[in-house]
Amino acid sequence: MDLVRQTDLPGLPPPRRGKVRDLYDLDDLLLIVSCDRISAYDHVLSPGIPGKGKILNQLTNFWFERLSDLIPHHLVATDPADFPAPLAPHADTLRGRAVVVRKSRVVPFECVARGYLAGSGFREYTRTGEVCGIALPGGLVRADRLPEPIYTPATKAESGHDENISFETLVEGAGQELADQLRELTLALYTRGRDRLESAGLILADTKYEFGHLDGKLLLIDEVMTPDSSRFWEASEWRPGEEPVSFDKQYVRNWLDDTGWDHESTPPELPPEVVEGTLARYLEAFRRVTGGEPEM
Repeated sequence: MDLVRQTDLPGLPPPRRGKVRDLYDLDDLLLIVSCDRISAYDHVLSPGIPGKGKILNQLTNFWFERLSDLIPHHLVATDPADFPAPLAPHADTLRGRAVVVRKSRVVPFECVARGYLAGSGFREYTRTGEVCGIALPGGLVRADRLPEPIYTPATKAESGHDENISFETLVEGAGQELADQLRELTLALYTRGRDRLESAGLILADTKYEFGHLDGKLLLIDEVMTPDSSRFWEASEWRPGEEPVSFDKQYVRNWLDDTGWDHESTPPELPPEVVEGTLARYLEAFRRVTGGEPEM
């Protein structure tokens, strides 16, 4: 399987590269190409995960279709045959890993839903007993299920790490009406995804969503409930207080932590077994969530 770390498409303007995606400006549209880069702790790692971009792109498309009754999305086309004519010479490169979307004005906040205590939420809870200003019961342990899902917004950083904020801080930045709308939509989307994963024997521990405005309407944009933007756990192996069996990027984070890397210097290169193990986990997540196989 070929590794596509980045794209350079002749005849198109140079792309804007995010951590894992390349974005091409098509006037009122955008071409989003999901590459095989993988990031952790705000670093892009080498060598990448062959096929990862296709898995995440197609899983996001799966969710867009199944969430459109809750909120419209920004997708225009997912098949290169339906892309604008200037993209035709690049159909083979783009197939399975690219979409054309409507441009929108991005809401500058990440919208995170948490049903379980993990990651930055767990770290904050151990210090304060709260997550983003939300008081939680005492005595919770790593991977514990929360009494009910919570909405924990974060700043959306162009580079570096997003920072968790309280709902009150979100209101100050976005206004009460939009803040309320974001919280309601985020929890509704999480509930829909949680229920789908539960039927596949998986736990959706937490996930993040992004939204944009277009013509006065709020759209769901970017990626949706993928192993890069979520924590997927094996339900049958879940035990509060223990490191969950996961089908997401935590496998890579754990390997990096075990190397003793300081999270600041150049990260170590991923060995073949970690590359293969990551791909296997992403494929398993795709299969169990969708019931099918990605086009690779």
